[in-house]
Amino acid sequence: MKSIKIKLVCIALIAGNLMSSCKDFEEVNTDPIGVPTTEPGKLLAPSLVNLLTVNMLRGRTFNNELMQVSVSTSSAEGTVNRYDFRRNWADYTWNGLYTELTNVRDIYALASQPEDQSNSFMGIARILEAYGFSILTDTYGDIPYTEANKGKEGIVEAKFDRQKDIYLDLFKNLEEANSLLTGAKAIPEDSDPVFNGDVVKWRKLGNSLYLRLLLRISGKSEVSATVIDKFKEIVNNPVKYPIMETNDDTANLLWTTSVTSTALYSSPYTSIRGLDFRSALSQFFLDNLRNWNHPVVSNTYGRGGVNRWGISRVGGNLVGIPSGFSPGSIGSGESSFYSHDNVPGRTTETPGYTLQNDPYTGIIMNVAEVDFILAEGVLRGWITGSAEEYYNKGILDMIQYWIPAYPAANLSAHITAADIGWEDGQSFENKLEALQLQKYYALFLVDSQQWAEQRRTGYPAFKTDLPGTSFSNGGKMPARLYYPVIAQTANTDNYNAAVAIQGPDEINTQIWWQKP
Repeated sequence: MKSIKIKLVCIALIAGNLMSSCKDFEEVNTDPIGVPTTEPGKLLAPSLVNLLTVNMLRGRTFNNELMQVSVSTSSAEGTVNRYDFRRNWADYTWNGLYTELTNVRDIYALASQPEDQSNSFMGIARILEAYGFSILTDTYGDIPYTEANKGKEGIVEAKFDRQKDIYLDLFKNLEEANSLLTGAKAIPEDSDPVFNGDVVKWRKLGNSLYLRLLLRISGKSEVSATVIDKFKEIVNNPVKYPIMETNDDTANLLWTTSVTSTALYSSPYTSIRGLDFRSALSQFFLDNLRNWNHPVVSNTYGRGGVNRWGISRVGGNLVGIPSGFSPGSIGSGESSFYSHDNVPGRTTETPGYTLQNDPYTGIIMNVAEVDFILAEGVLRGWITGSAEEYYNKGILDMIQYWIPAYPAANLSAHITAADIGWEDGQSFENKLEALQLQKYYALFLVDSQQWAEQRRTGYPAFKTDLPGTSFSNGGKMPARLYYPVIAQTANTDNYNAAVAIQGPDEINTQIWWQKP
């Protein structure tokens, strides 16, 4: 009997301890000050910072190398500037943008709820969705879209959508954004580090992005007529579809000049070691700037003896390296970007320029790109106007973005001295090539748009057979990136289905808008 009582007491004690432990567990794992939901305005600024961070860091290491802006001086295998890169180059853009697009779609969902209903945030979310997904599909081709970012709904293996369908849906989103933002209320300034709450400027960005994407797929015969008609409608109806007109409309996040990577709104470039930021620059990129005596590399508009783009000189000259140089064929003494820890005058009150902590590098889309889009629209006969005027405005807007004090009255002399004037008597191809070359420089640091435009038009026409160079991939510009490893291993069936439709998962498989 005594033994039974002891056992009952033990059981009671154990049960009591278990209940106490469960209670303690619940208390310890409950955030006493947290909130289960949030507001759309609290997600916008972090999403903008993170989207730009992904695009800037990958643009610097991938787009710049591929597009003959910078050149890795390594003679090892796997260098992008030789069109020789490993499959894992595909991972960063995919993982980074998809992660942040979940937050973008959450902004739309939250702003759609009765308690937080906001046409402004809904419209902005639609624009950012088009921005992020357009970069993803232009990079890989067919991608998860309609079922993407729905892990909370139980969809962990999203199907891949065809690029054509993605583009057409992005157009619907941009139409919706324009409607939502028409007459919409301003949003809190502190929630919006790009336009400080000005929804009219967001609306201009959405419609300008619309023009970019319409132009990108305009060469596809199955959609060209509809696309060109929409392009005309947007340009010819500025009241319904306002677009960027001045640098004040340019969509950028102005970073602080802090060199501390953890500071609020510090440039993503500050997370890079100074030594690594000092990328050598390509011969193609520098030769044009030097020959044109371009204001961004002229010390006239520099500071502390350093030009506006923070590029070093060798013996007083801009000296580039041939992209795709044969291993062992170059010496030393090339121009490079200054980093914040080696720029001349860094300990003075007027240090030289360095792009590493420059406020102006966080570009989503600039007005100069819109100018060149409109110039091409005139060149192709879609809209009326003067291609030359749009072309010249693009050159000026690009210069004044980086050098706001540059006098507009100096433009004519610069164009004449640089011998880059528009020539109506030239062939269509020659004019398109001239336009795209200036657009190439206007797209400097704008995520991967240089690469997308080069694939669309073939310009700039990079030479890959120069003496002392040895490109991989037969010297052909890669058409896309591989799908990342996670898509192959964690979404195998949908990955295989996408490859069966689009073509082999290789860098020379053309995406939909590239195919004839």
